[in-house]
Amino acid sequence: MNNHEIDFKIYGDDMQFVEVELDPQETVIAEAGSFMMMDDDIQMETIFGDGSGGSGGGLMGKLFSAGKRVLTGESLFMTTFTNAGAGKRHVSFASPYPGKIIPMDLSQFDGKIVCQKDAFLAAAKGVQVGIEFQRKIGVGFFGGEGFIMQKLEGDGMAFVHAGGTIIEKKLGHGESLRVDTGCLVAMTRDVQYDIEFVKGVKTALFGGEGLFFATLRGPGSVWIQSLPFSRLASRVFAAAPARGGSKDEGSIARGLFDMFNGD
Repeated sequence: MNNHEIDFKIYGDDMQFVEVELDPQETVIAEAGSFMMMDDDIQMETIFGDGSGGSGGGLMGKLFSAGKRVLTGESLFMTTFTNAGAGKRHVSFASPYPGKIIPMDLSQFDGKIVCQKDAFLAAAKGVQVGIEFQRKIGVGFFGGEGFIMQKLEGDGMAFVHAGGTIIEKKLGHGESLRVDTGCLVAMTRDVQYDIEFVKGVKTALFGGEGLFFATLRGPGSVWIQSLPFSRLASRVFAAAPARGGSKDEGSIARGLFDMFNGD
């Protein structure tokens, strides 16, 4: 084992947080902004990249590791939490929007998981958080995640967050699954990911589901989310009032009141 071995417990249903138990000198890394609470004797430190040292030592190695995170739209920095005490201590991390936290033991998935670029929440120290380039132009332009996705490598525990309800689908050799491009959360290393155009002009233009969907072909496991954050955000934006202030939706009386007041 090259990663720190950590124990954990997930609390909540739709707005979850994960509590990580650290033995003395054990460390967990987390995305900036995911911290919730921690016990005494936990030392918090901001670092470049993921702190795994996978890109070589020295300043250039650290800058390269941090630069990879910029390509995925994340911060240059990550935060480490180390138990500097004599007994067990706890630190908790919260999900950024309604959904589920998925614990993934990377040693059970051949040491690698590819996930959407904003899915990573926290992991045991030693897990490398890098980038995964999509080799096909169609996937890069129309795949919903662009040319670049995140990859988590190592043999430790990592925590991934996604929206709504999460389901894991196991695909056999040659077995395929079609999903909305925004609903893909993560997949194992051997799953083939491609983009397929929606057939039929009327379906493509008026179906309301976009022009493309993702085709996933086994063998391997894929994780699908029922509520992508982009879908949630678009619905919230569409429902927001065009002007500032609070208005009663569909209220004729309120409209007349505004008219007579010159609004």
